[in-house]
Order: sequence, then structure tokens, then C-alpha cells
Amino acid sequence: MTANSVAREHPQTRQYDHTRREPVRRFLRFLIRVIGFNFLAKLDRVDGLENVPLQGPAIIMINHIAFIDPMVVMHVLPRNLVPMAKIEVYNYPIVGIFPHLWGVIPVRREEVDRRALQFALDVLRAGEIILVAPEGTRHTELRDAKEGIAFLASRSGAPVVPVAIDGSIGFPTLRGSQRWRGEGVQLRFGRPFRLRSRQGRASRDALRLMTDEAMYILASLLPESRRGEYSDLSKATQETIEWV
Repeated sequence: MTANSVAREHPQTRQYDHTRREPVRRFLRFLIRVIGFNFLAKLDRVDGLENVPLQGPAIIMINHIAFIDPMVVMHVLPRNLVPMAKIEVYNYPIVGIFPHLWGVIPVRREEVDRRALQFALDVLRAGEIILVAPEGTRHTELRDAKEGIAFLASRSGAPVVPVAIDGSIGFPTLRGSQRWRGEGVQLRFGRPFRLRSRQGRASRDALRLMTDEAMYILASLLPESRRGEYSDLSKATQETIEWV
């Protein structure tokens, strides 16, 4: 089965059904907690979790440096969320069953995936949280982000919660390994904000500005070695930022 056929057949690309998904997600979170963070990954520190809204729509925006990053956020969050992920994860051996069961939103990275964006908006309208890695793939340092995060935030009006992730490289690995003797994963949840366009429906240039302003906020939460393209915080502006 190809990635394209997965997207065509997967029911969550047609209609979001929160009630049907929740029992499965609760069970999967139990497995993540009991197996994942007792035997496969080490969590050292979580700061700012109180910044996550306890109800209503929100967008979790992360830097993405390792495969397990979304699962770390799923583990610590007080609510379930719906990640957006490259469509290829559905075809991974063994672990590919996880996005099927959870109802992860598959994204075609080589194009503007309007179906994925529309489904993400549907999830937000249902009052849920989505998780977005704006760069679209894993990097040890921040790279230029895609405008999807700005599109979703400006269209939905949902608050964006930036989450800085560090220490996840090398996991998952079995407890007792040398990696477990080193530092574990650290998460830092920043202050939520909204992205507003002064032009009504945002133009491409406005979306680019919103994206960069959001990424500079994320960069400010990361150690300097992880900031990459957004290292110079003096270039940060907040023309489209509305703090929550």
C-alpha cells in the first residue's frame, strides 16, 4: 500500500470523529506512559505546562529534532492532541500502526496539502489541540519554517503554544543503555499567543511574516545551539503577535 493510497483510504481525512477516537487514544497514551517512558525514553524536565489551555482549540508548535518528539508532548500534555505528520509515517514498519490508530493527520510535504490543512481546521473547530512541526521534517537546528502554522493559526484564531524540545536525540533506546545514563528529554512550554493578520484574509507575505515571528518566539525558548536560522533574536518582530 502506497502513502497516497493510505491517505485516500484513511477515514480521518474525510471527517473528524472525536468521540470514536478518544477511547483508543487513552489506551495508546497508557502504553506510551507505561512502556515508552519507563523502558524506552527518559524524561528529565517539563517547564511551563500550565501554558496549555485546559479546554478549547489550540496549536502546539514544536521544534523537531528526533522521532519521539511528538510522543513526548503527547505523554505530558493534560489533554489528547492530534498531530500532523508526514504521510510516510503510515508506512513505517511496526510503528506505522500507531498513526492509523491515533488518527494522525497525514501531510504531503512536497506540496501545499490543502486537504490536510482543512482537516486540521476541522479538528480545531471541534475544540481540540493539534501538534505542528513548522519545519516539516527533523533538524538539529531550526530551519526556515513553512507557512502552514500561520495559515492554521490565523484562520482558526486558536492560540499557539510554542514548545522547545531538547535532549530527545538517541531515544527510543532500551533502559540501561549508555544513552539512559546521559541527559533525558527536556520540554519548555512557552506563553501562548495568537497570530493576527491586519488584512483580513492573510496574503502570502503576511503568512511569511507571521511564520517568522512565531519561529523567533520558539527560538527564544531554545538553547542558542538549537536556534539555527532564527539565531539572531534582535531580528524578531511582533507585528502579528497577540499575547494570550
